Parts: sequence; structure tokens; C-alpha cells
Amino acid sequence: MTADRSLTEPMAAAGTSTIVADIAIVGGGLAGSLAAAVLARAGHRVALIDKRAIYPDEFRVEKIGGHQLELFRRLGFIRGLESVACPYDRVLNIREGKVVDVSVGQAYGLPYADLVAMARGQLPDPSSLIVDEVTAVKCSDDIQQIEIASGRRVSARLVVLATGMAGGLGYKLGIKRRVLAERHSVSFGFTIARRDGAPFDFEALTCYGEHTADGVDYLSLFPVPAGMRANLFMFRDPTDPIMRELRREPEATVLRLLPGLQPYLGDFRVTDRVQNWVMDLSVVEGHLQPGVVLIGDAFQTNCPAAGTGVARLLVDVERLCTEYAPRWLATEGMSRAKISEFYSDADKVAADQQSLKMARFRQALTSRNDIGWDVRRRLHFLRRSITHRVDQMRPGWLAHVRSALRA
Repeated sequence: MTADRSLTEPMAAAGTSTIVADIAIVGGGLAGSLAAAVLARAGHRVALIDKRAIYPDEFRVEKIGGHQLELFRRLGFIRGLESVACPYDRVLNIREGKVVDVSVGQAYGLPYADLVAMARGQLPDPSSLIVDEVTAVKCSDDIQQIEIASGRRVSARLVVLATGMAGGLGYKLGIKRRVLAERHSVSFGFTIARRDGAPFDFEALTCYGEHTADGVDYLSLFPVPAGMRANLFMFRDPTDPIMRELRREPEATVLRLLPGLQPYLGDFRVTDRVQNWVMDLSVVEGHLQPGVVLIGDAFQTNCPAAGTGVARLLVDVERLCTEYAPRWLATEGMSRAKISEFYSDADKVAADQQSLKMARFRQALTSRNDIGWDVRRRLHFLRRSITHRVDQMRPGWLAHVRSALRA
């Protein structure tokens, strides 16, 4: 089957039509758009359904780096990422105003909406994106039926739910979300600039929290096309008055929480609206059903501070779209036994478990004030600082790393 084959076949009833696809993906955020592009480029008929033709400016994933880049490369999106993002390769890490170490490695900063647009732009046929709202999904061992608000229907062999934390459709299918940690973390996003218009003295910077009572994990500053972006991650009650203060007086509140930042930022201002997000840690239950599979946050949510969400999402996309879905489509039926292969995939299971482990670790490292975690916290930063100083004593250390990055 080829990607340019027509998706629309008229129904017998007048005024209605059925869109026929191999795979229907519900949810056109990052997970759904990446999955649709991977499958469509492989020649499968794909229907990507989302109610937004252009994804809005939402505070989600804003930086990509580390192992995530290798996954983007393997899936064929690295050039697309490079074309819309702002690159950086050196992060100054500080705590209590002192340098902990310097992270060296390629990374990119960009708005989430631009990341989604890049993924959608990789679809061979733009008409694969159906701008509409799904109202119902009926699944079986054979063909799946999707009803959309316009009155049309989508018929597909497999339905992929990439709806994020929106659980309405899953609930109708009997899929429920179990909360492991309610209001686990709070994240803030905003853009900053010096008042005098001068550039900052660093390429990117991470400032770690100074006191457990503050509940601050870290503030990450990194370049995006519009300027210097700030992501602040906290483990604190979302109803705490400081959350309101961060929205109303972000400059003063950030410096009150992280006074060691002052020498690095100078006289700065926030140039846009402060966005925030409260995240529950959760997993789904009742998801093993014929004809439908969940990926990304639709299956399990993540702690933004842990930085594992994109990696999990990419593992889901890679394993489902390059291994399982093509193999399932090669034979008749879409049974529960087929679907279970994806959920039990070793790479997927490992990524899911690592994400939950890191979420709990970041919270404990930030907020636990018992003697055991106090010692562990001190050793964590001391070990990083000593390693950095040893590295600095090596001749040509930074030049060597930069040369390796360019190779």
C-alpha cells in the first residue's frame, strides 16, 4: 500500500463518507504527529485526526538533547529538528552561586508548537491530517470504526491513541487512569532578556535549588529562536501562594528562590506570559484491548523535571511504528495478543520504568530533608564538582570535546 492512495471512499448513505486507512492516529501533538509521519513515510495509509490545524503555543517540550537526539536521528527527524531549533552545546551548572560543573553535548531549544509543526511537515501527503474531533471509537479484532464531529467516519485496522492526558475517549473504551502521585510536580515556562539588551554571558545555564523547604529542583535557561527560555521545575503544593507570585512577579520571585542566580542574570526581565503546568504521575489500566494501542502520555505520564518524557515518547513511536504496527498489518486481524506485544516490549518497559524511577528520585533529591537524603544530596553535587575539576585539569579538555561533537 502506498502513502498517496486516496483515503476517502463514499458510503452508501447520501451526504456521508468513510475515510479508509490502515492506521488512524487520534491526537496530533508530538507523539501522534511523529508516529503518523514515520508510518506514512513507510507507505502505510495514515489518518491523523486532531481538532487543530495548527498546534497552539502550549508549554510542553522545549528542549531536546542527549539520547533523545539519537532517537530523532534513527526516526529520520534530525534534519527537521535542526531546521527549526536553536542549537547549543555547553551548559553551565550552578548551585548556591557556585559552579558545579559544565555539561557538554549537543542540544536544541524550540517552542513545542514548532516541534509539532516540524513533525507534521514530514507527512508525505498533507491531506493525511484530518482537522476534526473524534466523538467515539469502536474497536474489534478486525476493523476499527471512528466517529468524528463532522459526521464522517474513519475505518482503520489499527487505532493509535496519542491523546496525551485527555482521557475522554479512553474512558469510553473502559480505559481508566490510575494516579500514582497527585500533583507530583509544578513547572513554569517563560522567556527572559537583559534590560540593557546585551546578551547573557552563558550559552545555557542550569541553577539547582538551594533549600529543600523551597521545593525547587532546578531552573534551566537555554536559547530558543525567540531568546533565552526559562523552565523552572518545582515539587511544591500548586496552591501555595508562591505559585501566584511566580506569575505576577517572576523576576523578584525567582531571585528570592535562587539568590545565587543574581550575578549570572544581572538586571533581567521576563518578556512574555509566564506559563505553568501541574503534573500528576499516572498510568492507565484496562488498556489491553483489540485494535487500539496507547502511546506517550496517553499511556503513562512523566515528571518534567526528570527529562524522561520525550525519550519515552520516542521509544513508543520507534517500537510501535518501525517494529510492531508494520508486522501486525502484514497478517489478518488486530487481536489483543498482537497489541500485547507492544506493551511487553523490553525497550518500552525499560523506558516506562526508568521514567517513574527518575520522577521519584528527582522529588526525593529536591525535597527530602532527612539525614540520609541530606548526605546523598551533598555527595551528589560534590561528586559532580570533583569530576568537573579533574576534567578541567586535562590538557585540551574542552577543545577535545568540541572536536568530538563536530566529528
